[in-house]
Amino acid sequence: MSEGIFAGLKVIDCATYIAAPAAAVTLGDFGADVIKVEPLGEGDAYRHSWKAPGAAVADHNYNWILESRNKRSIALDLKQQAAREALYALVRETDVFITNYPPPVRHRLGVSYDDLAPLNKRMIYAAFTAYGETGPEAGKTGFDSTAWWARSGLMDLVKPDPDSAPARSLGGMGDHPSSMGFYSAIVTALYRRERTGQGGMVHSSLLANGLWSNGCAVQARLCGADMKGRPAREHSANACNNTYRCGDGRWFMLTLINEARQWDGLARALDHPALTTDPRFTTSNARREHARALTALMDRIFDSKSLAEWRAILDGAGITFGVVGVLADLDTDPQVRAAGMVVPMAGSALETLMSPFNIEGETKIVPRMPPELGEHGAEILREAGYDEAAIVRLRKDRVLG
Repeated sequence: MSEGIFAGLKVIDCATYIAAPAAAVTLGDFGADVIKVEPLGEGDAYRHSWKAPGAAVADHNYNWILESRNKRSIALDLKQQAAREALYALVRETDVFITNYPPPVRHRLGVSYDDLAPLNKRMIYAAFTAYGETGPEAGKTGFDSTAWWARSGLMDLVKPDPDSAPARSLGGMGDHPSSMGFYSAIVTALYRRERTGQGGMVHSSLLANGLWSNGCAVQARLCGADMKGRPAREHSANACNNTYRCGDGRWFMLTLINEARQWDGLARALDHPALTTDPRFTTSNARREHARALTALMDRIFDSKSLAEWRAILDGAGITFGVVGVLADLDTDPQVRAAGMVVPMAGSALETLMSPFNIEGETKIVPRMPPELGEHGAEILREAGYDEAAIVRLRKDRVLG
């Protein structure tokens, strides 16, 4: 049995693309036994996403590693009653059942809440959708690019200027933060079960998480604000909260929230006389009034040195800024490893990205490589009480892969 705070917790991951399986990964990081239920044939379609047109080329199935590490796989043809009966046998001993099948598909495959809840009153049934469990779009399919990114207003509001085309999202960009909201719902329900002994249904959606991620702007709109697009960076209303390019072409984000207190320190660090003597820049109000001129001046200043030089200067002055990272930076970034954000995988030279929180006193499970399709099917069914003859029969009938 796995060690960890969730040791002994049994989870069924009957989901795909990406938020719901990622929530299951996080439960597994803390010791849960996660069983991945996949269709026969080619298995979960997400297994093959790394070979999609335009995907990054690598020697390893990076998508599957991240979303399925530590899981066990069973392949079942849920269109057949015998496969459903096998799944129901697992459900009777399961603590959490996770799915992101749209409601009509759940009912068609016999894995809806109404199908499974009577089998196990203590089970948490966790459903994830694109647009929510109720309403006119409850059965509509979607991805994080369409529901989390586009529909929530984020896609529009991050445009570099109002006339720009909407910015496209990256793969999984909304799924992974959404998985944390979904994980929170599951763990909250588990806490309720500890107090009441009762399971129940929890649900979340890409749209709900997208709106929450865009919460500052959404709440402003709910309070009647007219949300306009941001101007181009050269015309920003605040030069002290802006992006700047260094002499080597790398960018960083400068963020002076307490500008009145931090301005003098920044001006000294930049070592440019006009910042402390030019009346256009000596007060907060003046800097706002002349933000375009200040942005242009700081563009010239920051263009005079490399990013490495500016990092040393700004860090030394205690100025808050953030490097606009590129993925190649991960190769030599000591912080992400020292803080346990990237960790080695057991029995492999590969590393993986860890779930984004820790609990003091609890050690996460050392990540294992993800399963092959149906790798643990017989093992899982034996644990559910199936004998060898029954397992052979299920394989012969193409119920079990």
